[in-house]
Amino acid sequence: MQQAIKITGMTCEGCRKGVTEKLMTLPGIEQVEVNLQKGEAHLTGEQQWSVETIQQLLGTKYQVGDMEQSNPLAIEVAPSKWRQLLPLFLIFGYLIAATFFLQYITEGERNWMFDFMGLFFLVFSFFKFLDYGGFPASFARYDPIAKHSKFYAYSYPFIETALGLCFLLVWQVEAALIFTFALLLPTTIGVLQALIYKRIIDCACLGTALKLPMTEATLIENALMLAMCAFSLATLWF
Repeated sequence: MQQAIKITGMTCEGCRKGVTEKLMTLPGIEQVEVNLQKGEAHLTGEQQWSVETIQQLLGTKYQVGDMEQSNPLAIEVAPSKWRQLLPLFLIFGYLIAATFFLQYITEGERNWMFDFMGLFFLVFSFFKFLDYGGFPASFARYDPIAKHSKFYAYSYPFIETALGLCFLLVWQVEAALIFTFALLLPTTIGVLQALIYKRIIDCACLGTALKLPMTEATLIENALMLAMCAFSLATLWF
């Protein structure tokens, strides 16, 4: 079951982490995601908890309330999906431009797919490191492996960095392609399930520093990388 609550009184990243740790002690809790900027917490577990229970757990430093109890006069107009995804489109634009630049200065001697995948992993891992502490909880909301392994979730940005360097340096490319396919396949399945069941969650592809909604763009992004991996492996093997 999923539950969303308002939490006021958080002023820093330390507050967010402290609230997250306390909420993780709730009986039957599975996942907790606390948004410092919005003053919200999204809980997933075996039950729903009363505002009074959560308030007692967090103490008097914070004020807890139901999302429905927010002042209707203070409702903000949510930005459109395309506007929310603008950072993702800009980053992809720069990745494509950088890939063409590498092709130009090397007169097409480099493999453009390897360059694109290498830049992709390095850039996306960079954004994950911007809020390294908050990334694992957000990632675990839809990735089936990260949901059961915190170690995997915390290791994910480092794995992306290593893969990015392998592709750009053209080192152990075959192994990197196989590893990339194995890495992205479960994530893509998790994204697909989130879209099918219309779960309103943030995408952790660019970490939690940039708040991106989980949309079809995330699925296309992962599918594109999987397709390039499959094509490159087929080229190497056949």
